[in-house]
Amino acid sequence: MAHSVGIKDVARAAGVSVGTVSNVINRPDTVATETRARVLSAIDRLGYVRSESARQLRAGRSRIMGLLVLDMGNPFFVDVARGAERAAREAGLGVMVCNSAQSPGEEAEYLSLFAEQRVRGVLLTPADATGRNIEGFRRHNIPFVLVDRVAEGTTECSVSVDDVAGGALAVRHLVDAGHRSLAYVSGPPGLHQVRDRRTGALAALAEAGLGPDALRELPTERLDVAAGRDAGARLLGLADRPTAVFCANDLLALGVLQALYAAGVSVPDDLALVGYDDIEFAAAAAVPLTSVRQPAVTMGAMAAELLLEETEPAAPDRPHAHRRVVLQPELVVRRSSLAAR
Repeated sequence: MAHSVGIKDVARAAGVSVGTVSNVINRPDTVATETRARVLSAIDRLGYVRSESARQLRAGRSRIMGLLVLDMGNPFFVDVARGAERAAREAGLGVMVCNSAQSPGEEAEYLSLFAEQRVRGVLLTPADATGRNIEGFRRHNIPFVLVDRVAEGTTECSVSVDDVAGGALAVRHLVDAGHRSLAYVSGPPGLHQVRDRRTGALAALAEAGLGPDALRELPTERLDVAAGRDAGARLLGLADRPTAVFCANDLLALGVLQALYAAGVSVPDDLALVGYDDIEFAAAAAVPLTSVRQPAVTMGAMAAELLLEETEPAAPDRPHAHRRVVLQPELVVRRSSLAAR
């Protein structure tokens, strides 16, 4: 096995003490120019790389923040990660991105990993609706910020979008176009986002004088294209098929669109369709998809900034205060919902 070059090897090669090498690495201004040059030459010649983990353990401060999302296959969470990474990089930190795959068990494992690695803090979109994973993670005293989720029943910071308003935007648009019988392809019912979007949808129906029976719910186990295709097949099998469909995210909507297209059902002439998130693929679909836009990059960046603010030494006159940031969604209308009835 090859010998790993350590700080003692550098000191021996440069003819200086270990303390001098440490000063060159951490406080170069305190070392004479000639000595510093000799040490740097030895570092370059030997290929020495300092142990960041050891440095972090000594300093008690990691330069890594964790990001745990529901599904990295969903472009929405890719955009969240982009925003978080940008804010972290500007602060000189890196981001460890992990994917719970909507599994509470995998979420618990990754939270344990973050604790073992002593990360600076965690940005978390919870998969566990019971909150047990969060309660278990709290005992490690590692700060965390909830992303795409309101911090209900907790004191931590959170950055989310008003999903009730988003669901209302989608269904109000369909009702204004003349639809009176709608379906909601909703995803896993345990997710707060799914329930909030349904609440908004029902509120928009109530505004129009329509009862909850005007909304047929088609739950799915996952929030992906395959689940959307399955929901589309179930939709096609309904005897009293609705004239419009609202989906809990764009991946579900794209799957529904595929199922409808394969069956020869025209969108929007036979059935109007609205998604949620406004991922890049929404505008590029065979029938450009109307969608409720979430500011995903902004959400990730703001969550990272809140975490950085919490983990930096606070000024005595300005201690960190936990905040709930709720962003507003925006309806982006495209061809998938434009046929009037």
